[in-house]
Amino acid sequence: MEYVWKPGAALIEQANITRLMRKLGHELTGDPADALAQARKFVARTQKDVAWFWDHALRDLDFRWFKPYAKTLDTTKGNAWADWFVGGETNIALNCIDKWVRQRPFSGDTARVAPELAASDPDPLHAARTALIAETEDGNVRRFTFGDVAVQVNRVANALKQLGVRRGDCVACYMPMVAEVVFAMLATQKIGAIFIPIFSGYAAPAVRERLEDAGVKVLFTADGSMRRGQPFGIKEAADAAVAGLECVRHVIVLARLRGAMDGQRSTAGGQLPACPMTPGRDLWWHDAVDNQPPECPTEPMPALAPALMIYTSGTTGKPKGTVHTHAGCLAQMGKELGYNFDVKHGDVFWWFSDIGWMMGPWEIIGCFFHGVCLVVFEGAPNYPDPDRVWDMVERHHVTHLGISPTAVRMLMRAGDEWADKHPMPSLRMLGSTGEPWDPESYLWFFNHVGKQRLPIINISGGTDIVGCFLAPLPIMPLKPCSLQSPGLGMDIDVFNEEGKPVVDEVGYLVCRQPAPSMTRGLWKNPEKYLETYWSKFPNVWNHGDWAKVDKDGDWFLFGRADDTLKIAGRRVGPGEIEAALIEHPAVSEAAAIGVPDELKGTDVVCFVVLHKTRGFAESEDLRKQLIQQVVNALGKVDRPKNVLFVDDLPKTRSAKILRRLIQKKYLGEPNLGDLSSVANPEALEGLARAR
Repeated sequence: MEYVWKPGAALIEQANITRLMRKLGHELTGDPADALAQARKFVARTQKDVAWFWDHALRDLDFRWFKPYAKTLDTTKGNAWADWFVGGETNIALNCIDKWVRQRPFSGDTARVAPELAASDPDPLHAARTALIAETEDGNVRRFTFGDVAVQVNRVANALKQLGVRRGDCVACYMPMVAEVVFAMLATQKIGAIFIPIFSGYAAPAVRERLEDAGVKVLFTADGSMRRGQPFGIKEAADAAVAGLECVRHVIVLARLRGAMDGQRSTAGGQLPACPMTPGRDLWWHDAVDNQPPECPTEPMPALAPALMIYTSGTTGKPKGTVHTHAGCLAQMGKELGYNFDVKHGDVFWWFSDIGWMMGPWEIIGCFFHGVCLVVFEGAPNYPDPDRVWDMVERHHVTHLGISPTAVRMLMRAGDEWADKHPMPSLRMLGSTGEPWDPESYLWFFNHVGKQRLPIINISGGTDIVGCFLAPLPIMPLKPCSLQSPGLGMDIDVFNEEGKPVVDEVGYLVCRQPAPSMTRGLWKNPEKYLETYWSKFPNVWNHGDWAKVDKDGDWFLFGRADDTLKIAGRRVGPGEIEAALIEHPAVSEAAAIGVPDELKGTDVVCFVVLHKTRGFAESEDLRKQLIQQVVNALGKVDRPKNVLFVDDLPKTRSAKILRRLIQKKYLGEPNLGDLSSVANPEALEGLARAR
């Protein structure tokens, strides 16, 4: 496969990764071939000695500490429980807010501040630079400087403290992607609490499950949001989610639709959704936050103290809480935006994302770590016109645009002219993640958005590492659909079933050594953590993706190796969908599989076995009820493409439903493989007669 993009000499010379490589003894010229060879050598070196790399990278990136660490990495407890930056104390807010503005002494204890930090002084001009551009679907645009963001974060932090939130408490956010999401996250982390983002499209049962599991003390939400010109309620779902939950003591409600959002009036027309407020529990954002003091000390936290918990779905019905730390988030996200996306002061970065997806916290922390302006957007990418994204890029002078392949496939359907009429001269990097690309969509993005001049930094990792195992460097050429290179300091490989490395062959994506951002276990479930990531190959992280590295050293992904589904770039466990179906009194058993979809990448088809002894019969009306059952439980994103009725589902002798066989049979694959483990092979034939 030929390279579709190659870096120029100017990009190579000015890249942040070039600066680091030269510091560490790798000389580069402006020749792309030399840059490719040197970069491959450097990546391999960072994989071999991960502690060496992370130590030097954090110094190069101006990582701030309250107390410097004594040792970079300690694996005496094994890779699964690696201890990073031993003895160090830091905070996400220290590196993302305090670094750019003048602050009072940290926690009133200057003696504990690292010498290099105590001697430094924030650039007085940086506080006046634009840090955040927030645009809502109905066209309101708000801009905040770094100084403004610091004040807002401090006020929210003081409000949380007033409500009794302390170090180690959990605070959740169930909101549209507006500016206040940024303030809520950084404020939570500033005082040492744990921030839990929840996808704003989830139905109440999915929200409740996460709140209850984490023991959330305070929930941030909004009265509603806008979608395709129509207001819709969020507070009703939040109320249903917290009903009877003793752990949730307060709900802070942003008046998104009712006009108290930092003085901006909504253009929402017609009847606004109801927003009942429970006295003593519910508080309007403007009442709880706006009159708080504008200063708040930042809490020094141990390097691996939890700062962020994101729930991800596996093959069972219960979502898993992945736990991420102050130093781990900062190191991984700072590295990726700094070296892979080459951000610099003056850049404007926009990744089209919801806060509930990993990319939301990733872009907030990564941008503010580097003092770079961030764009957040509430609405749909093609409303009111198919060029909404391209128009925003030009209006806000966006330099870095990240978007999922699903969104690109949707936008390209509108026709080339919508992107072609926007030159987008400010752009210098494109980004993508979420699912594998197909060549047609990748090249459309490259040709019509990138104008054949920009690299597509196609990254892949996961919620469980809040970062990337695979991430291209901008000084290396790109093949269509490739992920090009291992991430810096990520000792990844491709293993076959026997745990042997393979080249030019699809196998399991694994990581031989720990990385700072790997989840610190799973919330309340260390056994599940070890089983999920460390049990297949001894002392090696098994990520669960199919991958291939070709003979040139370029990397490609081929989707999940387990049953987890990625719908429009968002992961959902089939167990969650099946659990929703089984809640209906008509359903005895259910299986959910992923099928290829031109727009979403993957869609869902469900198979159900009815309780016919209870008098239920197959009907079109029941099929529609079951589809709606899933929507009510999980939200519209997870609406099944179809629900089909069968007499039985194929299972193992231990009664495990064989989803992979169901998928192969449904898709008409001729080779089903070894069927010796199937306890009821006749059920496979019955799938062909699914109604």
